[in-house]
Amino acid sequence: MVERFPIDIRALAGMHFSAATAAFQIEGARTADGRGRSIWDDFVDAPGNVIDGSTAEPGPDSYHRVDDDIGLLVGLGVDRYRFSISWTRVIPNAGTDVSVNPAGLDYYDRLVDGLLTAGITPEPTLYHWDLPVALETDGGWLNRDTASRFGDYAEVVAGRLGDRVRHWYTINEPASTSLQGYALGELAPGRTLLFDSLPTVHHQLLAHGIAAPILREHGAVQVAPTLNHSLVLPASRAADDQAAAGLLDGILNRLFADPLLLGTYPDLSAFGVELPVADGDMELISAPNEVYCFNYYNPTTVRACAGPIPFEMVPTPGAPVTGFGPMWPIRPDTMRDFLIDMDRRYESALPPIIITENGASFPEPGTTETEISDAERIDYLRGHLGAVIDAKAAGVRIDGYTVWSLLDNFEWADGWSQRFGLVHVDMHTGTRTPKASYRWYRDLISAARS
Repeated sequence: MVERFPIDIRALAGMHFSAATAAFQIEGARTADGRGRSIWDDFVDAPGNVIDGSTAEPGPDSYHRVDDDIGLLVGLGVDRYRFSISWTRVIPNAGTDVSVNPAGLDYYDRLVDGLLTAGITPEPTLYHWDLPVALETDGGWLNRDTASRFGDYAEVVAGRLGDRVRHWYTINEPASTSLQGYALGELAPGRTLLFDSLPTVHHQLLAHGIAAPILREHGAVQVAPTLNHSLVLPASRAADDQAAAGLLDGILNRLFADPLLLGTYPDLSAFGVELPVADGDMELISAPNEVYCFNYYNPTTVRACAGPIPFEMVPTPGAPVTGFGPMWPIRPDTMRDFLIDMDRRYESALPPIIITENGASFPEPGTTETEISDAERIDYLRGHLGAVIDAKAAGVRIDGYTVWSLLDNFEWADGWSQRFGLVHVDMHTGTRTPKASYRWYRDLISAARS
């Protein structure tokens, strides 16, 4: 056991273990049973947006394979499963029509009931990037009204599932939506507003603030957004690179953590932006949550540059990389340092932490008849769990750890070209084949409980 897990397994005792997926990435069935269109349907249908031209179908086809996915989770031995609910399956034409689609809710009913029967706690995410098209037409997350419509959606879903679901995530990775979706155009909705995109930050956090009390009124005992954080490293000791790192840390990390934990935004004057905060907004956003949740994959190294964006991301020197290449370095120690920094920075305002995504993509074949020996993924997970252990030893309260992802899935603008799964998926047939990392994570969970 020591050879297979050269980390102190005993330090993980009492933690919750999970695996995660997201609706658009695994469900397929984009037009089935009355599902409406999201911004990602528009994005994938536009030629050139997805690197391999794929459109998220059929892929894992989890809409028709609920029992297969639950069986894999049972075999893995996780306590919890983080998945997302498709807004457009539930309210197909949100923005123009508030009619609810019973078939969409029935699908999530089956999933929740199946998980509970299997002894696995369901942890739905209400929003994992699939904004209804009509809401985007009206301004999307630039429009304050979208936060209110999100509250209506939360009421519908909680009204159906809240008698059984007690743990909820509201908004997933708002930084990616704001910075890649609205600022740089790399993700849906593909807008290129640069720093004029930053009002979308406030409206997403406000959506969380509106939805959280609704979920708790329906019996929730754990509600939180799940953010994406990264330790920002300056490319050199030069003052301008140090300043550039501070600017990026401000908009990638503190712009989300500060309002949730401290009730205020960091100074954005350097970007010439004033967020559209109305009376009462910050009280909603900063209402205490039971946990603080974020996804962590890699550090970000940055240097100063001239131009409308005063910094640029560069490779992290000396670090091995994942299948995404030099901008996805593997440095588990930075997750440890980030966790400790969060604990020191926010002190008593910081509730227990849950790592809601952590994983890596590496090149793998599209089809296989045998178990894939994904030693690089195992090393990545082992290293980051070691970082969790080190942070816990330093006094950071960490309650849970989640691997991204249970399944190989549609990796957004990278299509089928990147594979994160513990389970290999043939994207044409949906055939599922557990990898060596699946067995490794299964055995680690078992060892941590023994």
